[in-house]
Amino acid sequence: MATKTPSHYDGKDIQVLEGLEPVRKRPGMYIGTTGPRGLHHLVYEVVDNSVDEALAGFCDTIEVWINEDNSVTVKDNGRGIPVDKHPKEKIPTVEVVLTILHAGGKFGGEGYKVSGGLHGVGVSVVNALSTRQEVEVCRDGSRYAMAFERGKTVEKLKKVGTSKKTGTTVTFWPDAEIFTETTIFDYNVLANRFREMAFLNKNLKIVLTDLREKDAEGNPKGETFKYAGGIVDFVKYLNQGKETLNSKPIYFEAEGPEGTVEVSMQWTTSYATNLVLAFANNINTIEGGTHMEGFKQAVTRSINDYARSKGKLKEKDPNLTGDDCREGLAAIISVKLHDPQFEGQTKTKLGNTEMRHLVSSAVSQGLGEFLEENPTPAGRIISKATQALKAREAARKARDLARNRKGVLDSFSLPGKLADCSSKNAAECEIFIVEGDSAGGSAKQARDRKYQAILPLRGKILNVEKVREDRAYSSDSISSLITAIGTNIGAEFDAEKARYHRIIIMTDADVDGAHIQILLLTFFYRYMPELITRGYIYIAQPPLYGIKEKGKKKIKYVFNDEALAEEMKKYPEDKKPTIQRYKGLGEMDPEQLWETTMEPSKRVMLQVSIEDAADAERAVNDLMGDQVEPRKEYIQKHAKDVRFLDI
Repeated sequence: MATKTPSHYDGKDIQVLEGLEPVRKRPGMYIGTTGPRGLHHLVYEVVDNSVDEALAGFCDTIEVWINEDNSVTVKDNGRGIPVDKHPKEKIPTVEVVLTILHAGGKFGGEGYKVSGGLHGVGVSVVNALSTRQEVEVCRDGSRYAMAFERGKTVEKLKKVGTSKKTGTTVTFWPDAEIFTETTIFDYNVLANRFREMAFLNKNLKIVLTDLREKDAEGNPKGETFKYAGGIVDFVKYLNQGKETLNSKPIYFEAEGPEGTVEVSMQWTTSYATNLVLAFANNINTIEGGTHMEGFKQAVTRSINDYARSKGKLKEKDPNLTGDDCREGLAAIISVKLHDPQFEGQTKTKLGNTEMRHLVSSAVSQGLGEFLEENPTPAGRIISKATQALKAREAARKARDLARNRKGVLDSFSLPGKLADCSSKNAAECEIFIVEGDSAGGSAKQARDRKYQAILPLRGKILNVEKVREDRAYSSDSISSLITAIGTNIGAEFDAEKARYHRIIIMTDADVDGAHIQILLLTFFYRYMPELITRGYIYIAQPPLYGIKEKGKKKIKYVFNDEALAEEMKKYPEDKKPTIQRYKGLGEMDPEQLWETTMEPSKRVMLQVSIEDAADAERAVNDLMGDQVEPRKEYIQKHAKDVRFLDI
């Protein structure tokens, strides 16, 4: 056996990171990622501090500016961060808050009973990851200022004037050394987040202004978010354009030693069952948790109890399931608690067991009273749930029929059958969903058979937004898709059974291809949303153009118009190359398709995510639902953005 060479190893070999150095060394530990999501998280951390002031009752207005140089300013009218000397650190408290990790009013002190912020690391992390941060505090009749660079104090706290108002203003410039992918803030991402925050905090006004973009009169782009109805307005927003069963959303709240809970609910004629959004201290707990469990149990129990008491369910009838009761339901559950415990894959699952009982008892009482006092909408809700039960039975029979086909995967009625990969390791396997036999043939020839599967679909798949689960099973394309992926849908859905961890939609770059793409995305959003949250769904990005120079065999591929324009600038007028626009995947030979779109080291893919469930829900409903008017408005609003229209 080989012996190891002794090495010197003692105390001086252990590195101790001072102050905010750990944040700069390992930024992902503090903000999750240094990509666009982490960049925007910086803004949320600063705004969360202001929201904490609002939750404590000291702030009602938060203003956010995206400045022309892409810095961000956040101003609130709260109490202002304390400026007195900290008893332990012997420096101004505002400097402690901004330069020492885990310093703040929410860590065991009496500063805040309830606070948001998923990581609870706040402005000190923002400070560490910014080239510069400037802070202005108004309190006790005075105005104070100080500045930092990459987490280090460069301008000590000084009094710069007087002020009759109170509050804190923070401006920061994100550090391109950390955020190497981009330091450009996306207005829409911030607007979606602030709209959600305003819904969750009744009467809190959040003003967003983008100084980078101005209209013809020179006015900057901006929106004000303020909702007197709070989460009731949130539910109305989710259900805008839908036909409702109870015209006014149900609302109730409850308080206990564990914290508080607010719930708002409204049923629609929609067939969706995945529009229950749960929040803990303003954080969207996308993986659910104890508050969600308490809610689901109480809704199912309350509706079954009412249906049986009114004779809507006979003695021999089976109970309505949770999915039956929640079909068409939009609901917001918002809990506020002193010490939230988060767990799960993305740290967005609430683990506090005491919240299960608080939410369950609040829903049982609130929903029970509503059903008893409002017999007409209650009757509609029960009728919808019983219809869902019948549809579920029909879906079960359709599933059984699908299972009883000869073989699990080898007898689709589609002419283009699944060409599976040889590997059985789901983590390395991927499936390309392609349109038509032509593209399917090219893809089958191009693929790496070990880990790449091809499923060609003929024609456009069913729009599942307009049908129930049993109708979805009767579609050959949909049942083929479900069987190939392996997770099943509805009550039997199990993400762990996914046969591929990369499910790639690969369609032509024309109007039909875009339509098939959105039909497939609607299917995944409605029936397999967990595959999206796990990051399994992708959209392939085949090149739009091939550039071929005279006398050369090699083709240069570009993926959009901007890239084409830049490329063409490189050639003099008398030596312009020929350009081919690829409208269909079938226009490429297998080698080209492999090299540009399927080869892992070279391809470009978009990973599908649900950054904002409320906005995703609205978009799916507007574009794919029964109402024509929202689609018409969308087309009118975005017509000017269209670059190509194939008619």
